[in-house]
Amino acid sequence: MHTGRSGMKFTKCARILICSGAVLAGMAFVQQAAGQTTVSGAFTNAALANERSGASSRKLIKPVFDTYYSQADGISLDELVAKALASNGEIRIARLEADKARARRFQAGSRRNPTLDVEQAVGAFVGDSGEGTFTVGAALPLDLYGVRVRRIQMAEADIAIREAEIAAQQRAVVAKVLDSYSDALSVFRELQVLEELLELDTETARIVQIRVNEGETPPLELNLLQAEVERLRARRSLIEGRLQAALSRLSFLAGFPPTTPIRLKEDISTARLPYLPASLESGIASALNERPEIRLALLEESLAAAGLRLAKAQGKPELSATTKFSYGRSVIDDPRGPFDQRDRSLSFGVSVSIPVFDRNQGAKAEAEIAIRQAQERKAFAEQIVKSEVAAAFRRVEASRKALNSLQNTVLPMSLKNIETVRKVYEIGELRVTDLIAEQRRLLETNNDLTETLTEFYKAQADLFIAVGLKFKDQ
Repeated sequence: MHTGRSGMKFTKCARILICSGAVLAGMAFVQQAAGQTTVSGAFTNAALANERSGASSRKLIKPVFDTYYSQADGISLDELVAKALASNGEIRIARLEADKARARRFQAGSRRNPTLDVEQAVGAFVGDSGEGTFTVGAALPLDLYGVRVRRIQMAEADIAIREAEIAAQQRAVVAKVLDSYSDALSVFRELQVLEELLELDTETARIVQIRVNEGETPPLELNLLQAEVERLRARRSLIEGRLQAALSRLSFLAGFPPTTPIRLKEDISTARLPYLPASLESGIASALNERPEIRLALLEESLAAAGLRLAKAQGKPELSATTKFSYGRSVIDDPRGPFDQRDRSLSFGVSVSIPVFDRNQGAKAEAEIAIRQAQERKAFAEQIVKSEVAAAFRRVEASRKALNSLQNTVLPMSLKNIETVRKVYEIGELRVTDLIAEQRRLLETNNDLTETLTEFYKAQADLFIAVGLKFKDQ
């Protein structure tokens, strides 16, 4: 009996070590792909692959992986951006403003209307019933000094500004999508980490239950471990709620109905943004060419210059060509008897306004100030753009360094520590509280990694927006 019980203890210890080794074997977290370092999930891409291959049926807890993630049916970032740009109400309003500017351009190209004057003079009211005059006149204002051309130039500059405002609104929408998308990826990874740790603790609780049943472990250790399992379950519910909220925000931005569920197509460990600049200098140069704020400032300067040219043209004398036809009838008294006299005349002339008092001085001064204002706005916008690009670029570099430290040093050491503590606990040299404390430290390390991954992705997103880069559907 003694030999059999020793053999049974050895078998159980072996089984425990095998289970622990199998769980810990899935904790790899660094991949090298195409010369680029990518960080996988806390308890890894290997675990993700197991989920996708159907290993979830062997899990002790029901995972929620497939509820929020699918490479086949998930929605990509490009699709989210395209749908958000197509459904955003503010962008539609900005496009209507551009349509209004085009209508003003059409109006600016129209010539001024002629005027028609008709006059009838009747002598009957003053006692001369036989006399009267009928006059018809027309006047045509002349667009001299390029006034019509100046109006057209100003209207075209206004159209360009409205179109630039559309680009600025699109940039704001893309920034919102990127922020919400990074939040969703971050919370999804946090949920993955917690589920793997919950699975590990649940497996450990089953093993400790066997040892308690055999009288090898006091029930208190099982109670402590079960309390930890329930704490993790409660936290998982909380994090799942945060993930659902993040996905709801994404769904709203993409214009989906509130009841439409969406799933992610990538995880934050592999998500990358394209076309990021390789250096700070190239990023600043690209931003100064691409940012809509810079373009808006340049266009506002062009609009103000066109306004000044128009104000100068409108301050000069205005000319109108006139013509007039008159027909008159009068009665002449003669000793031989009264007789009628009829007169007809056709006259041509020019009407000239004399700018003595109003030479459009106020409009000229306002246009000159608007030019200086646009120049100041452009200089200020350039300073802001350079600052934003530099800040985002430095954030990318700093988070990349922190990520390398965590993935190459901190997390491997934490995994090695948890493996050592677990083995020492299995031979009875440590209490379960020591194991729980070490697992919490591992969870904190993984949370630090999630936070760093999130910062790295958000810094890339900020750099993408700061440089003025665009997705293919913008």
